[in-house]
Amino acid sequence: MVCACTMTIIAILYMLFDVNYFLRIAFTITWGRLFQKKKKIFEKTSIYGICTSQDVDIFLKHMNNARYLRELDFARFHYYDRSGIYGEVSRRGGGAVQGASSTRYRRALAIFTPYKVTTQLIYWDEKNFYLEHEFISLSDNFVRAVVLSKQTITGLKVPVSEIIAKVEPTAQRPEMSNELKLWLDSMEESSQKLRKRN
Repeated sequence: MVCACTMTIIAILYMLFDVNYFLRIAFTITWGRLFQKKKKIFEKTSIYGICTSQDVDIFLKHMNNARYLRELDFARFHYYDRSGIYGEVSRRGGGAVQGASSTRYRRALAIFTPYKVTTQLIYWDEKNFYLEHEFISLSDNFVRAVVLSKQTITGLKVPVSEIIAKVEPTAQRPEMSNELKLWLDSMEESSQKLRKRN
């Protein structure tokens, strides 16, 4: 009876929620806390994965586009936890949401390919953190995809620079790369176009 009830509850949870997503987040953060040291804010963090049959596209050959973005959730949670940034944001009652991302696919991640996702802080402004992620296949160390990610801080009345200063007082904001500048310019152009339509 207990076994049947347990199985029913698990089945209902899997129907209503993406249980594997929540389990993976818990595993990623716990693994980092138990086995990895804290990182400085500009140090790269890495998480590992393998392209399974649940990740592939309709042709069953390589990772589908949606899975790349899903993996970035785990990479960001891991980076924020290891760097201490999210701890400081949440202590102040704030949060972070994905504001935008730009993905460049260089070569497909084939099914059963092991890979790592690196995450690095590359810039910040008053309301946003900008991260760069790389999907790297472990067999040949080839960068399969590069993603720029804009993380918008919510619920805070202080600028991002104050969060950074608390986490790492000596950190200096890096120069904005040309790649990031062009991406931000393209988003501003898109915003202007949408404003004109409204």
